Amino acid sequence: MKRWIPALVLAVAAPLAAGSLTEEERDFAMSSLHASRKLFLDAIAGLSEAQWKFKPAPDRWSIAEVAEHVTLTEGFLYSLVTDKVMKTEPVTDRAPVKHEQDEELLAKMRDRSKKAKATEEMNPKGKWPTPAAAAEAFKQARDRNIDYIRTTPDDLRSHVQGEMDAYQFFILIAGHAERHVAQMNEVKADPKYPR
Repeated sequence: MKRWIPALVLAVAAPLAAGSLTEEERDFAMSSLHASRKLFLDAIAGLSEAQWKFKPAPDRWSIAEVAEHVTLTEGFLYSLVTDKVMKTEPVTDRAPVKHEQDEELLAKMRDRSKKAKATEEMNPKGKWPTPAAAAEAFKQARDRNIDYIRTTPDDLRSHVQGEMDAYQFFILIAGHAERHVAQMNEVKADPKYPR
C-alpha cells in the first residue's frame, strides 16, 4: 500500500516544479483567455448575413473577415508556441518577468490606436460563411489554448522568441481577440451597418 504514496506525491508536485507557471500566472492567463473568448463569441452571436458580410469601406474588413482572422491567428500562435518556441533552448539568464509586464502586453494588444497589417497566412479568405461556423472553429482553437495553459507543466517563461516568452504568446492571443472585438464594434457603429 505504501508504494503508491511516492508516486502520488510526485504526480501532485509535478505541476509545482521549478519552472512551471505560478498560480498567479496561470490564473491571469486563464481569466484573460476566458474573458476574451466570451467577448468574441458575444460579438458575433445573432448576426444576420448582411451584418456578417457588411464592409464599412472596400479597404476595411467585414465582421466575417475579422472573425476569420482572429480564428486563424488562434491556431497559428498555438502552433508557433508548441512547435517552435518551446523547442528553443531554455534561456537561463533572463530577468524574471513581472506581472505588470504581462498586463502591459495585454493593454498594448487591446489598443487600436496603432494599426497593424496581418501576414498573408492570417488574411481572411472566406473560410467560415456564417457566424455559427466561425464560432465553432474559434471555440475549438481557443479551448485548446485554454486547456494547454490550464494543464501544462512546461516552463513557458524560459523559452523565448524575440522579446516574448512562450507564456506571453498566450497573453497576446487574449489581447488580440479583444483588439479585434473592438474592430467589430467599430464596424457595427458605422451609420450604414444593417440594422
